[in-house]
Amino acid sequence: MDKTNFNLTCVTISNSPISDFLMSIYILAFILGLAFNLLTLGPIVQQVRSQNTLGVFLLNLSLSDLLYIFTMPLWINYYHRDHHWSLGSLSCSVAGFFYYSNMYLSIYLLCCISVDRCLAVTYPLRTKAFRSARYAWVLCLVVCVTVMSGHGLVLFKDNLQDAHDDTQDRCYETYPMPQPVALFNLLRVGIGFLLPLLVLGLCYWRIMGQVKQSEGLGEQALEEDKKGSIQSIWYVILVVSDSLRWNKLMLFPMLN
Repeated sequence: MDKTNFNLTCVTISNSPISDFLMSIYILAFILGLAFNLLTLGPIVQQVRSQNTLGVFLLNLSLSDLLYIFTMPLWINYYHRDHHWSLGSLSCSVAGFFYYSNMYLSIYLLCCISVDRCLAVTYPLRTKAFRSARYAWVLCLVVCVTVMSGHGLVLFKDNLQDAHDDTQDRCYETYPMPQPVALFNLLRVGIGFLLPLLVLGLCYWRIMGQVKQSEGLGEQALEEDKKGSIQSIWYVILVVSDSLRWNKLMLFPMLN
């Protein structure tokens, strides 16, 4: 009997300060995320119209973020009700699908941007022929289809779970977590965090090394390098800002 009471105490998450904390984070993320994406959408569209490959990647990244941002009010309501999902299993599945899809879409689109920037800086002449807007659209399509197809499995395997009783429904929160689900979460962290982090680190290292080697270039080459540097500034700002949200998204599956 004591053991049972102890287990129930461990998995109880209702009426907890963590709900208010998560709700505050989501409200702040919703306001800032919506404002930032809407403000940058205009300049990004102009880049796409000029057939800029970086603009194509940024547009897809922004649209992915907006899809997730529009589901945030559902999660805000969920945490406001102390982890009680009252909107039905279908809305839970849709919100969860966009949550996981956006997480990995953002990560792998950032990897595409990093590899594209790395190729543009380290092999500008060799890669100029195929680094076109069409090439960027194809890559984005492959990433979107792959990620959404993979997370269709999450949509069908996970559902609205009752953690304690019939009056307290959880959305993608099952406690205590079954061992296969816990192992799957750790696998997701490895594929969705560690592997992309390695790609981003290698690309950044190659770009910095190439920049140091270009200090002795002529005036014309320096002018071309200046244009690339402007795009690289956008790239760095993007990586830093999106990584803050990325780390938060990956932290939840790992902690679970």
